[in-house]
Amino acid sequence: MTCLSGSELQLWRRKQLVGQQGQAAALDWLLELEAGLPWSELQASYLHPETTLQLHCSLQRLEQIWQQHCQQQVPLQHLVGRCPWRDLELEVSPAVLIPRQETELLVELAISCFAASAPPKRWADLGTGSGCVALALARHWPDSCGWAVDCSAEALAVAQRNAAALRQRRGAALQWCEGEWWQPLQPLAGQLDLVVSNPPYIPSAVVDGLEPVVRDHEPRLALDGGSDGLDALRLIIESAPQMLAPGGWLLLEHHHDQSAAVAELLGAAGLQECRQQRDLEGQLRFAVARRSNP
Repeated sequence: MTCLSGSELQLWRRKQLVGQQGQAAALDWLLELEAGLPWSELQASYLHPETTLQLHCSLQRLEQIWQQHCQQQVPLQHLVGRCPWRDLELEVSPAVLIPRQETELLVELAISCFAASAPPKRWADLGTGSGCVALALARHWPDSCGWAVDCSAEALAVAQRNAAALRQRRGAALQWCEGEWWQPLQPLAGQLDLVVSNPPYIPSAVVDGLEPVVRDHEPRLALDGGSDGLDALRLIIESAPQMLAPGGWLLLEHHHDQSAAVAELLGAAGLQECRQQRDLEGQLRFAVARRSNP
């Protein structure tokens, strides 16, 4: 435990931000997650600089993490080993995509599809990564059966540790499957009431031009969607009519400029009630469709 005054912390904070324009929010995130200093207390220290603040670690430890982030472009989430997302705190590593805030809307969209009906009996999350979406849905629908699929054994290991930390153990509402997209779920063909996926959808050339903090440290497997970014989306959509139950929902996250292409793929597959949803910045980021229910 480290104790210091608000004025001392503000002096340290200004020092860390020299030459780091636009990084104030990231430093405040580090203070909250690693040092246990809520943003509200940090803000209050501006008005009451004499107030004593308590940090869960030393300033030396924080500075070491911060300098590694700034100099080597390592994500702060990797350096502290976890990431807050929705109402969860998740372990993350270079084996999984760091959960983004906009993906929280994928969970909300899934929940809204069943707002006027019974929860899904069986659902799946394709390309689960850290398990963020699957764990959120399993917590919301504890009596439903969920399957979380990923082709990476390393990613599944992270997801399962997150599940254990949340007491969502295998054999209860959530099962973990290693394999490519639909392949592990073939025995469930025609039985899935809901399938969600945040697959790799960034075109290969765009991945090469991403900021180093993403390009060099997050798994390319979870980012690169092929030459046009649609490789995984095509595979998922093409088999959706066979895998979904009658009336079952398919929810997809995609690149901000792919909404027309994804809508065309959904229509070509014969899915119904296709619509697009915007993300937190107003970009068309999500596609919703449904298998017909004769």
